[in-house]
Amino acid sequence: MIRFLNVYYPTRTVILPLCEAILVASCFFIATLIAMGTGDAYIALNYERGWWEIGGVTAITLILSYYFDLYEPQLVSSRFDVFFRVLLVLAFDCFITSALMYFFPEVGIAKNVPLIGFLLLTLALIAWRRAYDWIVWLSFFRERVYVIGSGETARATVELLRTRPDVGMEVVDWEDIQYEQAIRRQYWVNQLEKISTARPEIHRIIVAMDLQRGELPVQELLDLRFRGVIVEEVGSLRERLSGKIPLDGLRPSNFLYSEGFRVRPSQQLLRQLVSILAAGVGLLLFAPFFPFVVLAVRLSSPGPIFFKQIRVGVGGRNFAVLKFRSMRTDAEVAGAQWATKNDPRVTPIGRFMRKTRIDEIPQLWNVLKGDMGFVGPRPERPEFVPMLAEQLPFYNLRHLIRPGLTGWAQVRYGYGATLAETKEKLEYDLYYIKHMSLGLDLLIMFETIKIILRRRGAQ
Repeated sequence: MIRFLNVYYPTRTVILPLCEAILVASCFFIATLIAMGTGDAYIALNYERGWWEIGGVTAITLILSYYFDLYEPQLVSSRFDVFFRVLLVLAFDCFITSALMYFFPEVGIAKNVPLIGFLLLTLALIAWRRAYDWIVWLSFFRERVYVIGSGETARATVELLRTRPDVGMEVVDWEDIQYEQAIRRQYWVNQLEKISTARPEIHRIIVAMDLQRGELPVQELLDLRFRGVIVEEVGSLRERLSGKIPLDGLRPSNFLYSEGFRVRPSQQLLRQLVSILAAGVGLLLFAPFFPFVVLAVRLSSPGPIFFKQIRVGVGGRNFAVLKFRSMRTDAEVAGAQWATKNDPRVTPIGRFMRKTRIDEIPQLWNVLKGDMGFVGPRPERPEFVPMLAEQLPFYNLRHLIRPGLTGWAQVRYGYGATLAETKEKLEYDLYYIKHMSLGLDLLIMFETIKIILRRRGAQ
């Protein structure tokens, strides 16, 4: 896997957009040759910004593919869905390119280049996606993996790898055995001896035992490790694949001996400066729309424009978060409660504001004040924190840093309205705190735009 901005991506997922970038540029290069001929094409490409224009079309295509989830195979359910999204990308691509050429005629290379280019690109992308779907399932290009362990952890790991062809790992010869511990240990010893002489060879062994003491065949694993076989603990694998730190089986030693979880003052100062800059720019950009939002909130239901609510911030200190009011004023007469899907307390205008995150724009003022950062764990209400801290281990680690307007859990998971959902969000928050960096913050900001445009995750 390839690590970029502290996030791990399967190598195939990285190769996919790189190959498509080459494909898009090649199609429009060929289209230029067809439409203009070799001599005129050379002049257009080298002296009339032709290469820059091809690069612009390539960038637009890749960005659209990203926003339509074409580079996240786990979110696309079927081959038909892939082809449909490819056609959507090309349709939006044509529209954007045509609009740019209409308003800025100087950006076009030649009259027929876009038409020929998009015709070639449609055929090329559909053929490439079909070929890629075939290639990722070829055993020749897959890493052979053996999972040592039985029980729920091992079973979940095997299922994860078998449903993620983009990861490029093929699980071989795994059985969910139900023997006594001593017999299980001997079984693993025998299996590892077979692996040492297996053909084709095993490339990686994943240790996924619920209890390793008295059962893990250490010497046999060391022998394989020294012979070039990768031996990996299941927790680190699941962390890389899922972008979260599973709470099940998490122990204090995982924090003591692992990299990350370093909250350095200099790093926090730099992140806060970037947050303040982003918040200031956001408020300036929103200023022309402010009167319209105020009017919409006023007409939606009687009550104040803004809504203040106490939340828990850095160090467990409370602060008042500011939002546009999206609920009726009597929404919590019965006490504090989590928002739910299609919450009846939300006004029609409030529902739209929540889907588009307009209701959270006043929180940019909390960022300027220093109560929040632009990126971080979402702040929870003090009425729920004691219960969550009691039910979820390491929950209070979220309070090591400033809460955020957006966060890793928001772009990867969404809203949590139950204890189980809050647990999963905490797993994403712990991953963020462990790998926190300015680069990861910028990535989360970029992905937040996608979440808002796709109107995901809000209640």
